[in-house]
Amino acid sequence: MFAGSLLVATMSLQSCLDYDDPGDEMGVGAIMGETTTYIGNVDTIMYHTLPTEEGVRNAIDTLDRFGYFGQSLAGQYNMRGGKEAGMPAAHAYQRQYSLGPDTYAQYFTVPHKDFMYGTLTSTYNVSPDFNGGPLGAYTMAKNAIMPLLHHPMVDSIPEIKAINLLYYCVIAQEQADLSGPFTYLEDKQNSETPYEYNDLKTIYYGIVENLDTIVACLENYETRPDWYKEQIGNVLVAYHQTNRSMITGDMSMKTYIMLANSLKLRMAMHIVKVEPETAKRWAEEAVAGGVVETVDDQQGLYPMLSGFTHPLMDIANSWGDLRLCASFVSLLKSLDHPYTKYLFLPNSGDLTNKKTGEVTPAGTDIFGIRAGLLVGNGQLYQQNQRQGYSTFDNNVMGGMMPPLYFVKLAEVDFLRAEGALRGWNMGGTAQYFYERGIRNAYLEDPMQAQFGSPYMSLVDAYMEQERPVEYVNVDPMGDGEPWPSVTTIGVKWNDADDNETKLEKIITQKYIALFPLSTEAWAEMRRTGYPKVFSVLNTDDGDGSIPQGKAGQWDPNSIIRRIPWVPIDPQAVQMVENSGIPALGGPDEQATRLWWDVDKPNF
Repeated sequence: MFAGSLLVATMSLQSCLDYDDPGDEMGVGAIMGETTTYIGNVDTIMYHTLPTEEGVRNAIDTLDRFGYFGQSLAGQYNMRGGKEAGMPAAHAYQRQYSLGPDTYAQYFTVPHKDFMYGTLTSTYNVSPDFNGGPLGAYTMAKNAIMPLLHHPMVDSIPEIKAINLLYYCVIAQEQADLSGPFTYLEDKQNSETPYEYNDLKTIYYGIVENLDTIVACLENYETRPDWYKEQIGNVLVAYHQTNRSMITGDMSMKTYIMLANSLKLRMAMHIVKVEPETAKRWAEEAVAGGVVETVDDQQGLYPMLSGFTHPLMDIANSWGDLRLCASFVSLLKSLDHPYTKYLFLPNSGDLTNKKTGEVTPAGTDIFGIRAGLLVGNGQLYQQNQRQGYSTFDNNVMGGMMPPLYFVKLAEVDFLRAEGALRGWNMGGTAQYFYERGIRNAYLEDPMQAQFGSPYMSLVDAYMEQERPVEYVNVDPMGDGEPWPSVTTIGVKWNDADDNETKLEKIITQKYIALFPLSTEAWAEMRRTGYPKVFSVLNTDDGDGSIPQGKAGQWDPNSIIRRIPWVPIDPQAVQMVENSGIPALGGPDEQATRLWWDVDKPNF
């Protein structure tokens, strides 16, 4: 899917209002104890009014029987690689992450160019066959959630409306940071024919306004009577699988409130260069309102709860569509990170140097493919030796069941560490949150980590490293010269470091902790210039707007800044020209910076 060619919503607002339910003998006004009919508005949550018990039961029964709750669950899956009401799976996840953000963040490189639906010759290659994945995921999730948000009966159960609006806020923020402006206001109106792009400031401010309303609604939940909480709890158990605290039997709204505030904190830090005073205010409000504090507060999709396997297992190790990026390997090796001891595997096949004929035997070391390398054909090692480069251990990825987080505890801690570094009131010191962030940065499901994750036994020694390990990246197949690591920092916190060095440490550890949530890792790379990574090769294989950095050096100005819209039909082209480019403030190119991505010092 492409901007300007959005899917038609599953149910329009009018169809929601005109539904024919023979069992619904009560009007909306009767449910709410009012005399006038209320027409649903996404931004309005009527949490101050207590509906009647009969009205709540009737609303839940109607929304359940007509499939609105089921659509919401499908929308939750869509947020992290689900499609057609299915749980996260390889194909949709690949389109959403692996063919774009996973490589832009330089976690992975695609080792071949031939696909069933087109070619991807290098990291920044612009192709309409691949570019639409992130918007398609947003559109599917939006279309699944909006009918419930617009149905008048959802106002009888405002907490359910608030939670679903929270899901929309998560996907809208992520979509905004991928390409920039989109039809945010019309999407919230459930428009079937949106045509006007909104600028990022409008989108960001609108999301934060929604988050504040969501938090107010969910905080009011504790005033509700027990019969009401029981009804809401039943809906959450049946149709909301993002709340980890359900494992412990906690049916409160606590973790949803924490997710909303943590998302606000993330967005605050994104805008720190363009609106520093607003950023400080949002961040301090978020922390004061309560952000994620423990691993059980985290929200996302959990293989352990929902029963799916991580989509990357098929994408990388069954399909051969991803291998580790040389930049990520160099960073991990330079810091002697625990993942090099158990998560990532050495080369699985012999690798022959094309220049000298020298063979690097299988099992020699962890090798990554340089971002931007012009790759050849072949998803099998017998066709393409680059398939023999390193990937992750499926036994770890499968056995440890890593969640697909919305906002992770470690990310929140690193956000608070940066906020404290900037002098904001984050409830603790930069060092405290930095060190707690590292301790909780593991990939594994928290419950699995408690039962013997290697990370837990290695993290203490890791945190004591004052200097990086000397490391030179050598491509076993002879592409390019050896590249000395561009990582110049250690791990251990040092109060004597200047603020820029401290920030680099914070963002570098956040980047590792976020793995594999590439959308946010890439956003932080653009905002701060960290972590230091190798420049992407062959940037001219993109749209020609990105300057080529020096082969073995770090150049934060030579990374992709956004995913172009690349419209392919006349209506979409006109939308981009009429409102997209004006809202973006620059050409529809990879090098055009988003509103918050300001080319200025971090301090």
